[in-house]
Amino acid sequence: MLVDLRRRDEVVSVVGDRLAGPRVPEPRSPLAIGSANLDHVHHFGSGGRSAPDIDVSGNSPEWLILLDGAPMVRHATRLTGREWPLLAGSDLLPELLDTAQAARSRVGFLGGSAQMHDLVRPVLADRYPELSVAGFWAPQRAELTDPAAAAGLAESVRLANVDLLVVGLGKPRQERWIQRHAAASGARVLLAFGAATDFLAGTASRAPGWVRHAGVEWLYRLSREPRRLTRRYCVQGPPAMWRLWTDSRREASGAR
Repeated sequence: MLVDLRRRDEVVSVVGDRLAGPRVPEPRSPLAIGSANLDHVHHFGSGGRSAPDIDVSGNSPEWLILLDGAPMVRHATRLTGREWPLLAGSDLLPELLDTAQAARSRVGFLGGSAQMHDLVRPVLADRYPELSVAGFWAPQRAELTDPAAAAGLAESVRLANVDLLVVGLGKPRQERWIQRHAAASGARVLLAFGAATDFLAGTASRAPGWVRHAGVEWLYRLSREPRRLTRRYCVQGPPAMWRLWTDSRREASGAR
C-alpha cells in the first residue's frame, strides 16, 4: 500500500488540473483519492483481506492515497524526518467543491441515504451557489455486491456527465467500487471520502478541533458510536498499528 506524502495545496492543485479543460474523446485515466488511516491499513495493508482489490501501482484509476489519522502522520514524520499534514477527506471536501465550482465541473454524490441527500442539497446551494450538482445516488449494499447493479451505477454516473464524484460508501466498499468502475463512470476525479458528505449535511459531527489536534479523534468517535466502532478501534486497530510500525518503509515517492 503506497501512501503519497502531499501538502494540502498540492492536492487541491492536482484536482484542479484534472478538472480543467474540455472533455476529449479519449480522456486520461481517472484520478482516485483515498485516505490512509489504521482502518485503511487493516483492509489494504500488507496481509489485509482487501489488499488485492486495490492496485495503487496501476493507471486505471490512478490512486492518490493521503495521510489521514494521527498514527499515520506521526509515522510518516518518523520515517522522513519532516512534518506532514493530516489530510482527512472531510477537511478537504469543502475546498475541492470550491475548486469544482470554479472549474464549472459537474459534481455527483454516491453513497449515504436519500434522507441525507435531502439535507445536503440546501447546504450545497447555500455554500456553493454556482456548483453544478449532477446527481445523487444512494445504493443499497446489495447493489454494490451485485456486479451488474454496481456496473449499472457507473453507467448512471456516466450518463449524468459527472466530473467529480464524491464516493461515501465506507471502507472497503468505496475503494472496491472505485477500483472496478472508475473508468466506466466517466468521472475525472473520484473521492473515497467516507462520511465527508454526512459532515457537510450535518447528519454526523466531527470531533472538536482540540481533540483532533491531540490525535484522539478515534476515542471521540468510539464514545459516540460504540456498537459500530468497537471492533474497528479495539480489535482491528492494534494489529494495524503493529503492521504500520513494523512493515512500513520510506520510498522515493512516499511511504509504503
